[in-house]
Amino acid sequence: MPRGTFPLRTDNSWDMLSALHGLAILACCLALGAQPAAAREQLVIALTQFPATFHPNINSMLAKSYVLALARRPITVHDKDWRLVCMLCTELPTIENGLARVETLPDGRQGVAITVKLDPDATWGDGVPATARDMVFTWEVGRHPESGFADAESFRRIRAIDVIDTKTMVIHVDRLTYDYSNVGGDILLPEHLERRVFEADPKEYRNRTIFDTDPTNPGLYNGPYRIVEVSAGAHIVLARNAHWKGRRPVFERIVVKTIENTAALEANLLSGAVDYVAGELGFSLDQALGIERRHPDRFTVLYQPGLTYEHIDLNLDNPILGDKRVRQALVLALDREGMVRELFAGKQPVAHGSVHPLDRIYSDRAPTYTYDLARAGELLAAAGWTRGPGGIRVNAQGKRLALTLQTTAGNRLRELVQQVLQSQWRKAGIEVAIRNEPARVFFGETMTRRTFPGLAMYAWLSAPESVSRTTQHSSMIPAAANGYSGQNYPGFADAETDRLIDTIEIELDPARRKELWHRLQVIYAEEVPVIPLYFRSTPFVVPKWLGGIEPTGHLVSTTTWIENWTVRP
Repeated sequence: MPRGTFPLRTDNSWDMLSALHGLAILACCLALGAQPAAAREQLVIALTQFPATFHPNINSMLAKSYVLALARRPITVHDKDWRLVCMLCTELPTIENGLARVETLPDGRQGVAITVKLDPDATWGDGVPATARDMVFTWEVGRHPESGFADAESFRRIRAIDVIDTKTMVIHVDRLTYDYSNVGGDILLPEHLERRVFEADPKEYRNRTIFDTDPTNPGLYNGPYRIVEVSAGAHIVLARNAHWKGRRPVFERIVVKTIENTAALEANLLSGAVDYVAGELGFSLDQALGIERRHPDRFTVLYQPGLTYEHIDLNLDNPILGDKRVRQALVLALDREGMVRELFAGKQPVAHGSVHPLDRIYSDRAPTYTYDLARAGELLAAAGWTRGPGGIRVNAQGKRLALTLQTTAGNRLRELVQQVLQSQWRKAGIEVAIRNEPARVFFGETMTRRTFPGLAMYAWLSAPESVSRTTQHSSMIPAAANGYSGQNYPGFADAETDRLIDTIEIELDPARRKELWHRLQVIYAEEVPVIPLYFRSTPFVVPKWLGGIEPTGHLVSTTTWIENWTVRP
């Protein structure tokens, strides 16, 4: 979810350290290394991050979603064609088929009653059936103010759940939204395991959940695989789930290794220490282009455009960033067009907002920022920042215009982007210090608790026409009072934005809804709570022998359909 001609510095000492780090990783990988092509009982996948938690509803992190998609199934999901379909349910609930009906609430508003029928074969990995009681329990935890659920709002708007039988429930929601059929993704919790932990101390539930204290417990998983071994920060081993009633996956077990240094990924893949590098969280675009050029006989490279939005969150509690003129100047000082041309061969488009042009709600009428260093300087001067010693701007008190930029450590391309941004901002008189952290710390603590002091660069993945409540609504600013739920990490609070989000959700007419989306995108562009960089074209470097991988272009990982992956002769 990033532009001119600029010097790119290569630090040879850093390259040597990267190479040594890669060799060290390669050596330690051999014990769990990839198997020769003749024996494919095991698949070894590498990705660049290790999950901060295995709980499906606490914390939002792609690495976790990728791994859990191997072992758990969502109730409903958008498929590769961007259609909403059932996975854990038997039929998508709609007003037309009678599984959803409009309700009039006591205050006169419209709600909706949604009948969900779970797959009769849905079973937890310990043999206990997945039932409507699991959904009731998940709702109880999700709506609790101290549970720490990332999307607690979705559970709070459920008024009641009627259990009809073990596999059937009616969910009463306090508003009729345009996406009412989307019952939920990977949310279901096993009541028979987690209830006692939650009821013992709801405030401490997020720290004591069995998903993290006993992640190899088979009862946590209802998908084709279950987690059988976890080595924190290093690897996760999954084995076939004996109680899975769906299509039998081809691999007996899957090893997911964490290799945080992107330079080491290629060495591991080419040496055979890993079979496949996760497209969603692996090679950068330039690496994929190089592999495609050098090894066309070994790999097929797919370039998937989609809804992955590289961006920079601005902590609006920082007095410097609280001034909109400074925020606008930060964007104007960046030559993002030049950046994507130089770094990505033009294959990744500049983002002017959080909505991709491929998405049906995209508006081309929202303001955009093109590179304008002179205008950036005017805005900074108007905000009280004038050139000082060494060209860095200072205010009337002599304080330097200095900010910190953070991202996930070890990601070579992101670190390169950081250096470009740092150089471009310095031309505008803005001093930026780089301070990176391991992904599990960056996402698990720094972002969740909003402790980043200035700028934080990472990516959001979204579904088609995804309401931005968790990232833009003021009620979704993480804080101790709400158990650090929500994903509005900048701390953006705007009354009109809140009203628009509330209205968009309940507007059923697509044309009127698109006008509301347009206004929301205008505010986002004018207020600049986030600096849009670029939309990723995600490269999938697939070995010739591995089939069945179908990129979606949105937030749902390809591993959601792991049972369809094949081994070609």
